Amino acid sequence: VQLQACGGGLVQPGGSLRLSCVAAGRTSSNYAMGWFRQAPGKEREFVASIRWSSQISNYADSVKGRFTISRDNAKNTVYLQMNSLKPEDTAVYYCAAGNRLITSTLRMWRSYDYWGQGTLVTVSS
Repeated sequence: VQLQACGGGLVQPGGSLRLSCVAAGRTSSNYAMGWFRQAPGKEREFVASIRWSSQISNYADSVKGRFTISRDNAKNTVYLQMNSLKPEDTAVYYCAAGNRLITSTLRMWRSYDYWGQGTLVTVSS
């Protein structure tokens, strides 16, 4: 499975961005897709996840109510709509895919099998 993330950029506080992650290769409904981020000097952290087979999604508390994860199965694409962005959202954002993940592991980056290359989001005035 190959993942290609894009959509990052520079945005002012309060602005919006939409990240996209296109999955190519052998994917299935058993996969869960996640977005993670890593700021300089910090550990990679969970942002959001969604399963290909359902609408069930999970969010980190820090982004709940501001970010929305969604998927388009026909396009093999997962999106992360980010609204009301804050400077602390600045990071490299990664999409990831994991096969047959159980709910308790969705927030753990080590659970995921495949990773995209990352896209930089900078929130600054």
